[in-house]
Order: sequence, then C-alpha cells, then structure tokens
Amino acid sequence: HHKDVKPIYAKRKETIERVFADAKEKHGMRWATLRGIKKLSMQAMLTFVAMNLKKIANWTWQGPRMA
Repeated sequence: HHKDVKPIYAKRKETIERVFADAKEKHGMRWATLRGIKKLSMQAMLTFVAMNLKKIANWTWQGPRMA
C-alpha cells in the first residue's frame, strides 16, 4: 500500500462496506433462501434496487449531503 492510498481505504469502510453490511443485516442477504443462480441473482438485484430507491428517497426528503 502506498501512503497516498491510505485515506481512500479509510473511506471505503464508511461507504462501500456499509452497503454490504446493510444488505446482510436489514435485507436478509446473510444466507441464501432461494436455490439456483438465476433466483439468487434476481433476489440480489431486487434487494439492491430497493436499497437504491431508499437512498434516493432520503436524498429527496432531506436534500443531498455534501461529503
């Protein structure tokens, strides 16, 4: 790791890793409940669509936060 990249990795746990943690904790993606790759991929797509819609709704109601 280069010293210039360290701040980027520090932000990663706040942004990218948080999305997957929310999917596991709040949206039931910790274990597979369906069988088959098509069904699982459809469940994952629908889950992330729902998470994105919730994010857009929060931005609409609260206004975008500047990072």
